[in-house]
Amino acid sequence: MMLGLRTTIYKVSDLDKARKWYSDAFNTKPYFDEPFYIGFNIGGYELGLLPEEAPSETKSDSVLSYWGVEKIDTTYQRLLDLGATEHEKPTNVGGEIVVATVKCPWNNIIGIIYNPQFKIEN
Repeated sequence: MMLGLRTTIYKVSDLDKARKWYSDAFNTKPYFDEPFYIGFNIGGYELGLLPEEAPSETKSDSVLSYWGVEKIDTTYQRLLDLGATEHEKPTNVGGEIVVATVKCPWNNIIGIIYNPQFKIEN
């Protein structure tokens, strides 16, 4: 039986710079910080950073994780101000649900979503 999402991992070529960038972007410090892995607790979910052995300029769009936010336009602009690049502007996808994606400085796609209907089940 699936229990739900636990971890999203982003591979980065510079773990030290990524630690700072992701700390600023998600407004939190890592709870686990080793040369082989950095882990953040984002609202009860794991955001992990792994060192990328062979850095790549292109990364797949085949899997997207969306981090829940209250103010999508503000969060989207904040990520851009921190050095992310535009991937998909905030777009209403039905009802009040709005999604957007950016690329971090290591070309990982970070999704954000405003979805007032979504509630975490216990």
